[in-house]
Amino acid sequence: MTRPLTRRTALGAAGAGLLMASMSSSFTGAAASATARPGIGASRTSRLSHGTTLVHADLHNHTLMSDGDGDPDLAFDSMRSAGLDVAALTDHATVSDNILGDALAGLLPPAYKQLGGLTRSDWARTRELADAANADGTFTAIRGFEWSEPLLGHINVWGTEHFTDIVDVGAMRPFFDWLARSPDTPLIDGGSDGIAGFNHPGREPFRFQGFRFDARARERMVSLEMFNRGDDYLFEGYADGKPSPLCQCLNAGWRTGISGVTDEHGTDWGHPEGKGRTGLWVSSHDRGGVFEAMRARRFFATRTSGLRVDAVATLGGVEHRMGSVVPGRGGDMRFTLDLARDDEWGGRELHLQVLRPGPSVPVVADVAPFRVGDPVSATVPVSYDDGDWVLLRVSDPSQANATPGPDGHPCNDLGIAYTSPWWLQP
Repeated sequence: MTRPLTRRTALGAAGAGLLMASMSSSFTGAAASATARPGIGASRTSRLSHGTTLVHADLHNHTLMSDGDGDPDLAFDSMRSAGLDVAALTDHATVSDNILGDALAGLLPPAYKQLGGLTRSDWARTRELADAANADGTFTAIRGFEWSEPLLGHINVWGTEHFTDIVDVGAMRPFFDWLARSPDTPLIDGGSDGIAGFNHPGREPFRFQGFRFDARARERMVSLEMFNRGDDYLFEGYADGKPSPLCQCLNAGWRTGISGVTDEHGTDWGHPEGKGRTGLWVSSHDRGGVFEAMRARRFFATRTSGLRVDAVATLGGVEHRMGSVVPGRGGDMRFTLDLARDDEWGGRELHLQVLRPGPSVPVVADVAPFRVGDPVSATVPVSYDDGDWVLLRVSDPSQANATPGPDGHPCNDLGIAYTSPWWLQP
């Protein structure tokens, strides 16, 4: 279906040239194998919770429709063959959401696609590919796009009828205006039928205007990438005097779950081991179940294929699953973690870290060493007066974080997984 004329026009090539920030990434080995092995991994059933099943997802991938190297016709099959249960194509939306986009893409050299990004015909093709690959109960294929502002940052959007590119350079409000608007709004459409997440937080210099908070978007901004490719973004920018993106985002008022993605730009979607991925706890293995789990923040980030992570926090005798808003001002909270992968991981020595708000980097309220096996617990006093969020990080103390924070910080070891947070609400 052809979209109605919008008010957007192509931006100048000079501004678009700012888009392509460095895409290089150091690899940090989170598992022994170099390639994901389908069928290898833990049971999909939690030992802590009932009514949901674990699915493994990669929600951030690129193709030749923007700056990737691979044929989009091959992407979903590649991710399914790698053992993923949920996958999304999210090519860049930059300056081509207009009536000239397809014409320019056909007239200009191929390099224009890297700057211009998705066109309307590309957007329609992405839907066709996702619909063809989708199979309820076995594989969930999702259409999405990556709103890509060269200085503020990039945001993935999933599940919308329309897409949007850069309306005004240097401002977050136009994007949040679009996300809050109905998709049926004449001429300018909108994205209120979808959900979104902050990508590789801190890579672009202005960090979403310092993670500018917009209350209209809090429920729709569901994720914050902590693992992108092989990198842990917990201390991104710290060496240059910037705060942890985790603290900056959550302290601003956002209630984002924590995700991991490959941000794949090559041709082996889903296969390399050690790149980020997300574990989702779904009540049904279909698009509705995936989006419900994302809105509930019922997911975790890892860089290990087949990993199972679930966590509950108990306060006043009431259990709350990760991603929950917990009524009250706090008290002694008991955190219980269920982590498993396969027999090779049995007995592996890891640390359970309880992360709390800090002005620049997270405060680690407790570190509990454990061996992979039975669920592990830690009890920590938590007060709303010290900040409203808390989450768990699982780490390997025998390996270093390639992007460390302050000297001696407990999170300077190798991150294995992050749960989504819990939020106190008096």
